[in-house]
Amino acid sequence: MENKKQKFDLLLKQVKEIVNSKSDRDEKLRAICQLLKENVDYYDWVGFYIADIPKRQLFLGPYVGEPTEHKRIPFGRGICGQAAERKETFVVQDVSKQTNYLSCSPKVKSEIVVPIFKNGEVVGQIDIDSHTINPFTQEDKLFLENICQALSCYFKEN
Repeated sequence: MENKKQKFDLLLKQVKEIVNSKSDRDEKLRAICQLLKENVDYYDWVGFYIADIPKRQLFLGPYVGEPTEHKRIPFGRGICGQAAERKETFVVQDVSKQTNYLSCSPKVKSEIVVPIFKNGEVVGQIDIDSHTINPFTQEDKLFLENICQALSCYFKEN
């Protein structure tokens, strides 16, 4: 059985193939969501939020998983909003211990949010919810940061 790093290296190659395909940005994002959800058993909801910098808001982009009511999130609110405001990756291993958390589903136990940067500004982010407590490791963080870096050229600053 392959280890997590080997699995993520293989998936990253597939992500880069999607990134370099002729599809439009949203098709690429949706395909990446699908790839991650199907290949990482504890990635139960995978989606992208797009930043509206002047309004200091995130709006829901392509995702795979249960529907969410959180179509717009102000910077600073919830895990996604905090990641955008602080310009850093957020790993929450147990959402029940968070005071500033927007619940999408009672099934969600943990969350990781990784910003997408362009010229130092957060232009989007990948958000992953898991139905498992404490699943995310440093490998997840680095893997998702590499994906976000590969996607940054498809986002524009507002």
